[in-house]
Amino acid sequence: MSTVTGNIVKKAADVRPDIPGHVVASALAVVAGAIICFLGLIRAGRIVEFISLAAISAFMTGSAINIAVGQVPALMGITGFSNRDSTYKVVINTLKHLDGSERDAAMGLSALIFLYLIRYFCTLGARKIPHRSKMFFFLSTLRTAFIILLYTMISWLVNRHHREKSERLFQILGTIPRGFQNAAVPTVTKSVIDLFTDELPASVIVLLIEHIAIAKSFGRVNNYSIDPSQEMVAIGVTNLLGPFLGAYPATGSFSRTAIKSKAGVRTPFAGVITALVVLLAIYALTAVFFYIPSSVLSAVIIHAVGDLVTPPNTLYQFWRVSPLEVVIFFAGVFVTIFSNIENGVYTTVSISAAMLLFRVLYARGRFLGKVKVHSVIGDHVLGGDSKFSNAALESRDPERSVRNIFLPLDNGDGSNPDIQPEPPYPGIFIYRFSEGYNFPNANHYLDHMLDSVFRQTRRTNPDSFPKLGDRPWNDPGPRRGRTEEDHSNRPTLKAIILDFSSVNNVDVTSVQHLIDVRNQLDRYAAPDKVDWHLACINNRWTKRALASAGFGYPTPRSEADMVQRWKPIFSVAEIGGQASAAAAAEYRENERELKRQRTEEQERSSLNKGEAIPHENAAESKTSDFAQKIATSKAYASGVGARVAVVQGLNRPLFHVDLTSALQSAITNAERSGDSEPKGAGTNTV
Repeated sequence: MSTVTGNIVKKAADVRPDIPGHVVASALAVVAGAIICFLGLIRAGRIVEFISLAAISAFMTGSAINIAVGQVPALMGITGFSNRDSTYKVVINTLKHLDGSERDAAMGLSALIFLYLIRYFCTLGARKIPHRSKMFFFLSTLRTAFIILLYTMISWLVNRHHREKSERLFQILGTIPRGFQNAAVPTVTKSVIDLFTDELPASVIVLLIEHIAIAKSFGRVNNYSIDPSQEMVAIGVTNLLGPFLGAYPATGSFSRTAIKSKAGVRTPFAGVITALVVLLAIYALTAVFFYIPSSVLSAVIIHAVGDLVTPPNTLYQFWRVSPLEVVIFFAGVFVTIFSNIENGVYTTVSISAAMLLFRVLYARGRFLGKVKVHSVIGDHVLGGDSKFSNAALESRDPERSVRNIFLPLDNGDGSNPDIQPEPPYPGIFIYRFSEGYNFPNANHYLDHMLDSVFRQTRRTNPDSFPKLGDRPWNDPGPRRGRTEEDHSNRPTLKAIILDFSSVNNVDVTSVQHLIDVRNQLDRYAAPDKVDWHLACINNRWTKRALASAGFGYPTPRSEADMVQRWKPIFSVAEIGGQASAAAAAEYRENERELKRQRTEEQERSSLNKGEAIPHENAAESKTSDFAQKIATSKAYASGVGARVAVVQGLNRPLFHVDLTSALQSAITNAERSGDSEPKGAGTNTV
C-alpha cells in the first residue's frame, strides 16, 4: 500500500506541485476508507471472494519484486534516475549506473548478508534444539532491530563530526520531524480527489487484499473464522480517523501480525501497546534516527519483502491443482514488473473474473449410465476368505453390498475407463448439469443435450413432414434425388431424466428454455409425448419454479390415455423405526415403568418373606418383561407394519428423490407404452 500511495503522490506532484504530498495521501485515505466502510456496513464483505488466491499471490509477488528492485539504488548508493519507474526500467538503469556505487554499498550489502545469516543460524538452532525453538524465534525476530542499532552506532562513530550533508561519508536519514507535524482536518476537495480518481479502485483493492488475506491466513492457523464485513468496517474506520493525525492509507501487515501471533497476542489490545511505543519513538527517539544509514534501511526492506515472493513449490502445487491459474499468476507478475502494481491488480482480477464467467457460460453437462457396484471389506475382493467374500456380504446385507450408481458414459469424471456404464434404456437419457443452471448457460446446456438426443434417436413418425415446405429451414434433409437416411435401428425418444444435484436456483430464462425444449421434443416424438423426470432437486424454490412451468407431471395425449398408460412410482420412507424419536421416548417410559414395578415387588417381597430378592433374579425379570414390551411396541414395528410416508409430493410424481427412482419410473412407463424395441439399441456413448 505504501508503494501505491507513493506512486499516486508522485503523479499528483507532477500535475499539481502546489498541493503538498501529505494532503493528497490523507485525502486518499479518507475516500478509500469511506468506500470500504460503506461496503462493510451494507454487509457486502463477500465481494472479496471474487479475488482469487492466484490474484493475491501475484499481487504479493509482483509488489515484493517491485519494492525490492526499487530499493537497490539506495542500497548501492546509486543516484541519477527515479526508482519509482516500472520495475524493468529500474533494473536497466541500476545496471547502467552500477559503476557509480558509493560506500553505501558496503554498508547495505553487509547488513543484508548479516540479516540472512542470523535468520539461517536461528532456524538451524531451532531445528537442532527443539526445546529452545521459541527463544531462537524471538532472536530471529529481533535481528532487524539489532542490525539497525549496530549500523546506527557505526554511522554515529563515522559521521558524528560530519553532520553536514556534503560532508557525510554515506547517506543517512538526517533530520526527522518530531511528533505529529501534519495533524489537522484532512483536505478533501474535488480538485484533490481528481488527482487520484483513476487509481482509487486499485487503492481500494490493495487495501482489501492485504487486510483480508492476512486475516484469513491467521484465522486458519489459529482456528477462528473472520467476518469480511466486520473487517471492512474496521479498516474503513481506521482510514477515516487516521488522516486527522496526518496518516496515509493503512492496511494489515504480514510481519507485525506474524510476530504478534508468535508472541502469544490474543486480543486487539496489542495495538494499543504498539501505538504507545510508536508515540514514544516519534517524540523521544528522533535524534537517534538521524544517523540511521539509508542503505541499511533499504537492506531491511529488501529482506522483509523477500518472504512475500511466492516460492516455487507453491507454484508447483498451483500447477497440479489448476494449471490455468498459474498462467493468471504469471500474467499479474509480468504486468506488475513491466507496468505498475495497479495494472497488475486489474489484470489478475479481470482474468480471474473472465475465467469464472467462461466456466459458467460454457458449462457442459454429462450423459450418465448405470453401473452396479459391490461393497467389499479391505482387500477381500477375490473371495479368498469366506467370511468376507462377496457372496457372504451379499447374503448378509444385500442392500449395502450391491447398489446402482450413475457415471458419465464417456468416463469424463476420471473413473476407471475399463468400467463401461450401461446406457439406461433405449430412448431414455439421463443428463446431469455440472455448474448450476441459469440464464448464462441454459442455452449451451440444452443445445448439447439436444444434439446428442437427435444423433441417437429417430422420429416417432417418419412422415412428419408430408410437404417439403413443412420441414424447418435449417433442416435441409436429403439432397434432391436421394431418399431419407434409414434410422429404423434407432429407438424413439421416450423420457429425459435431469439430475439437478448441482443446481441451487433457476430463473425465468432457464425455465423458459426448458419449456421450449420440451415442446420441441414433443413435436419430435409426436404423436407420443416425452416424459421429463427431475431428480435430486435441492431447493424448494427451484421445485416451485419447475412445477409452475408444468414440470413434475406427465403430459397425456388424452384423459383416457392418462388413465390407461401412466403408472406413477413414488419413493417412500419409514417414519416409525428403531431409530425414531417415538421409539426412544417409549423406551425411556418403559424403562421407568419397569424400575417402578421392580421396586414395588422388592418392597412386597421384603415385607412377606423378610428378605430382599436376589439381584440376578430381578435382572432376569426385568430383561424378560422389557423384551416383551419391546416386542409389542408399535414404534419398533418393521416390515409391512411400519409407518411409511411419501418423500416427494403425490401431486408431482415426476419429481424424484434420486436417479434410481427416476429411472425406475421412466422404464416402467416406457415398457407400458407398448414399445418392443430391444434394450441397448441406439444408446452409444456421448
